[in-house]
Amino acid sequence: MTQTSPFSLQMEGITKSFGPVKALQNVTFSLRPATIHALVGENGAGKSTLMKTLAGVHLPDSGRILVNGEPVVFREPADSLRAGIAMIHQELALAEDLSVMENIFLGVYPSRGFPGWVDFKKMENAARELIERFSFDLEPRALVSKLSTAECQAVEILKALARNSKILVLDEPTSSLSEKDASRVVDTLKNLRSKGLSIIYISHRLEEVKTLADDITVLRDGSVVHSSSAAGFTIEDIVRHMVGRPLSDYFPKRESRLGETSFRLENISTNKIREIDLEIKSGEVVGMAGLMGAGRTEVAEAIFGIDTLSTGKVYLNGKQVSIRSPQEAIRSGIAFLTEDRKRTGLCLELACSWNVTLPVLDRLGMASFINPDREEKIVTGNISRLHIKWKGPKAPASSLSGGNQQKLLIARWLLAEAKLVIFDEPTRGIDVGAKREVYEWLNLLAGEGKAILVISSELPELLGITDRILVMRHGALAGNLVTKNTNQEEIMRLAALDTPKVAT
Repeated sequence: MTQTSPFSLQMEGITKSFGPVKALQNVTFSLRPATIHALVGENGAGKSTLMKTLAGVHLPDSGRILVNGEPVVFREPADSLRAGIAMIHQELALAEDLSVMENIFLGVYPSRGFPGWVDFKKMENAARELIERFSFDLEPRALVSKLSTAECQAVEILKALARNSKILVLDEPTSSLSEKDASRVVDTLKNLRSKGLSIIYISHRLEEVKTLADDITVLRDGSVVHSSSAAGFTIEDIVRHMVGRPLSDYFPKRESRLGETSFRLENISTNKIREIDLEIKSGEVVGMAGLMGAGRTEVAEAIFGIDTLSTGKVYLNGKQVSIRSPQEAIRSGIAFLTEDRKRTGLCLELACSWNVTLPVLDRLGMASFINPDREEKIVTGNISRLHIKWKGPKAPASSLSGGNQQKLLIARWLLAEAKLVIFDEPTRGIDVGAKREVYEWLNLLAGEGKAILVISSELPELLGITDRILVMRHGALAGNLVTKNTNQEEIMRLAALDTPKVAT
């Protein structure tokens, strides 16, 4: 099997400022040939700025970059790509209506003798050779719109390989993937390393970092605080360097004070889930686990009125409620933080203040006429409670980091005074420091007597923050576990093996 010639990379003394803010301070980073080097740090630590410097988006104020020992200057992204460096962003940029092979060679289509005449047969053969060479499982003529997210990640990687890239930079490649698809991406990266590719891997999934990385560099406040071989470097070590505190503080302690049953589902079904019975007490944090497609999010959508119930009853504080829309759910006292804050949670280009008050204007007495001064005062008060870093109430939600966007959603539902709060993947794509803050607010809500349902693909998270864990399989409940008496193996056994419906 043909292998790619290994590339080495050094970034020495990189400094970059934006006005008075020093984003990078004398950063030195080395990538050894045919290795995976994890770059970790909290949001705002400087990871993106460093990689954008490598990708030619930013020109450093000082310092230098060497590829295979030769100094290079990247004044634009095309310079970096020509040098064999490709950056694959968290938000994939594929043409969904085109085929796999058309996306791979987008902008560099093989011609058939005349300008504008594409040789599709030559393109298919080249795509197939590339797919087989790097052991991907893709069909060149398949439409990208029909692919899974993991398969789309593979197409992005193949785009880079088709342009002879020798160094790949991957930014949070598994943040929106199921455990199964994330495992496929991890296997893909190991395979690419074995074929001579050098990879810079940015991720908040520290278990994956330990599984994949040959070397680890930790950034904090724009500076390197640690860089070494990954061997012998534990997840606790990573967290301690990232946030300046030990892993023992990762999940904040909470004293459970459970009250009466606050929320109950009785035999609910939709066209996606069947015969779900569950109850949550006031002050209780209940987790929901399961493989991708098991029906976890579908349960949340049924509760919130997004999906129509075909059978079953919903009770809040002992009273049956009829919920046929999200508006009715909100009025009944149910809050839902969706798994995709950018697509279904926030209106990114609207002001932060609008994002906080939009669903609860009637509760604030502003259903017909908005009082801007009162709205700003209410929003600013909630923002300060959550310690959200923002440029002000009129700044668009898109200007916030991932962790602060998530806290913006929490601020929204604090105003709603909900009795039940549903968190769907509450810490996806945010760093460990922001995660802890989300956990603290989740604990605070539970301490106020709210019923909490947390859906998460990260089993350590569920084991660290919940009182009980419900396990979904094939649209039905397969298990109801007391958190302190269970473990990851038991949860995965229930999620993966056929088991009968259980009572909750």
